[in-house]
Amino acid sequence: MSKFDTLDYLAFGNPLQQKSYEVLTRFAVFDALIPFSPILVGTIPIDIAIENSDLDIACFWTNKNDFIKTVTSSFSHHLNFTISETIINQNETVLANFFIDRFEVEIFGQNVPVKEQMGYRHMLIEAKILKENDENFKNEIIRLKQNGIKTEPAFARLLNLKGDPYLALLDYFKLKKS
Repeated sequence: MSKFDTLDYLAFGNPLQQKSYEVLTRFAVFDALIPFSPILVGTIPIDIAIENSDLDIACFWTNKNDFIKTVTSSFSHHLNFTISETIINQNETVLANFFIDRFEVEIFGQNVPVKEQMGYRHMLIEAKILKENDENFKNEIIRLKQNGIKTEPAFARLLNLKGDPYLALLDYFKLKKS
């Protein structure tokens, strides 16, 4: 089990993580999503968030219509609520966005277990890379993000990874061993 599997670590994290914890628990966001195995992914959990970073929640659904109904009934009253369907990595995907307090929330649902989804896998890899590197590396990732570069491309740039940064990052530790 990873520390990221629950929200508990946020309560003792940096100020942004603590505020995230407070908002997610006060508004019972994860309580509404329990049937869909929610996990907070992205930059806030691994402490590389920038000013406009959102709360990315990955979910696993087995019945897309039930997921859409739950998300809509639980969150449609929040500011700027939208929900849409698309295909990402050849998987049907439901995306919901809205604002709670000062946070933008994105709920990302697929018929793929959360721990097999790209967002979760990237987060674990990025956390491990950050742990292996110094504060300067972390600060450079944050600087690149502040300059408009997405997270995975920022890591790929600093690690000199070639090709699609999203795929290259998944192979990083395999490449490192060879």
